[in-house]
Amino acid sequence: MTYRLHSYWRSSAPFRVRIGLNLKGLAYEIAPVNLLEGEQGLDAYAALNPQKLVPTLEIGNGIQLTQSLAILEWLEEAHPQPALLPRDPTARAVVRTMAQVVACEIHPVNNMRVMKAITALGADQAARDAWTRRWISDGFDALEGMIARHGGGFAFGSTPTLADCCLVPQVYNARRANMDVSAWPHLKAAYDRAETLDAVVAARPDNQPDAVKT
Repeated sequence: MTYRLHSYWRSSAPFRVRIGLNLKGLAYEIAPVNLLEGEQGLDAYAALNPQKLVPTLEIGNGIQLTQSLAILEWLEEAHPQPALLPRDPTARAVVRTMAQVVACEIHPVNNMRVMKAITALGADQAARDAWTRRWISDGFDALEGMIARHGGGFAFGSTPTLADCCLVPQVYNARRANMDVSAWPHLKAAYDRAETLDAVVAARPDNQPDAVKT
């Protein structure tokens, strides 16, 4: 069947899921949700996702999945090949840790809702940029050491994993914040390798049907 992914082109959480879907070769259609216009708050979408966030993945039989890491874990269980998690339990924990550094530590304090909140508290653009760079830098410092130890071309090992699904969108966000990721050479090398994959190219924000061309 064809899944339906409710997504905003430049949001990193749906970006992660698009990479996962593509790596597994699964068919899906994009249902754009314009976050800037507040479409996530409309009743029709809130009925699918009570948090009023993206992504939401409709998988059939009236079932919707939310939260990008939960969706990626479900994809791994429902479609085990090609695998996004290693077989060894300890290795799986390391990959999940890498993914969670991004999804649980970096991204939540830099998402659109948080940036609106700190703007309302009086932060100007310079302050917002400093805030963004601080949290990305902290997370990238941690990831750099992990990738140096466990990477083998990708963030973990020699094939893409859940960690790469999260890393690629976060580097995209870092570059939007004018950060030079060469300060983290192992991280950058893993990102550059992932960027060559067709699955990642197809998932890029500028290749989405709702992308705003500038």
